[in-house]
Amino acid sequence: MSHTKPPFRADMVGSLLRTAPLKAARDAHAAGTLDASGLKAVEDQEIKKIIAKQESIGLQGITDGEFRRAYWHLDFLEQLDGVTLVDGNSGMNFKGGIGVPKSMRIVGKVGYSGSHPMVEHFRFVKENTKKTPKMTIPGPSMLHYRGGRKMMNVGLYPDMNEFYSDLGNAYAKAVHAYYDAGCRYLQLDDISFAYLCDPEQRAMLAERGDDPDAQQGIYAGMVRTALANKPADLTITMHLCRGNFRSTFIASGGYEPVAETLFNSMPVDGYFMEWDSDRAGGFEPLRFLPKGKHVVLGLVTSKTGVLENKDDIRRRIDEATKFVSLDQLCLSPQCGFASTQEGNTLAEDEQWKKLEMIVEIAAEVWK
Repeated sequence: MSHTKPPFRADMVGSLLRTAPLKAARDAHAAGTLDASGLKAVEDQEIKKIIAKQESIGLQGITDGEFRRAYWHLDFLEQLDGVTLVDGNSGMNFKGGIGVPKSMRIVGKVGYSGSHPMVEHFRFVKENTKKTPKMTIPGPSMLHYRGGRKMMNVGLYPDMNEFYSDLGNAYAKAVHAYYDAGCRYLQLDDISFAYLCDPEQRAMLAERGDDPDAQQGIYAGMVRTALANKPADLTITMHLCRGNFRSTFIASGGYEPVAETLFNSMPVDGYFMEWDSDRAGGFEPLRFLPKGKHVVLGLVTSKTGVLENKDDIRRRIDEATKFVSLDQLCLSPQCGFASTQEGNTLAEDEQWKKLEMIVEIAAEVWK
């Protein structure tokens, strides 16, 4: 059951804990004592190190750890036409009361002008790895889910369908920009689909005037628009989680309410899905996975440094095969290790031990 195309049998979501030299450089840049080129030099150096580390432990899909970003989503979205970043609580509060201190505001028609700085970020990884360079960007729904209409300038989009259309088309341009830069493994972090499984989140959407039942179809429609002319040799995966900020979370609930839409209404090749805790429910939703698609089981938590037992992980993989064939499964951490630059509460060596274990288990399970 060798598997040479992404997603790989042993894979990772994307972000890695920021290293001490990188944190120091970002702090100095924020304080005005290090200029942009000085910061980039440190980023380049630290990214080369983590690329080499990923290769050395046997990973095939290689990322830059999101080392040039403060946030997994905002840094990409704020560079789209019509979007700006503003200070203030986003309203997406994590368990324990922690809030993200930035949010997005839509101040003009949404578009993609073709000069997104993150395309260069991808090129750097491609130039510095012999393996498959992987790029992660937030899915299109993330521009709407976090704020809804209240985060749009009044009168800008009287008809929300026009907004969804503009956003889907902006993403279609972004997808092709990455492809033209040589990207063949692109991941959409579209976590709203998992949030739509949580009764509290559904109530929040309804309260602000969105129909939680309709949103999953609307969001899937934007993904279809984004991938309508997807080149045949471009692998697209989608990552779903229930929140990941300083080891906390937002949502709970199994994937059942979105499984059919998720697996069958979007031209996505694979799905990174978290199943590291009871909050994620059982594997039953995998029965909807069609032939030819893969699910990467996020069975190893990225929220703590405690190393899982290999036999427990193998047992969970066996459980999943009651609903889908082993050949359609892969293994990864449940989420990134640092969805924001602060990172989760574990040490770098604990992070690497988890990734090493994933590579070892995959080699044993898929021979």
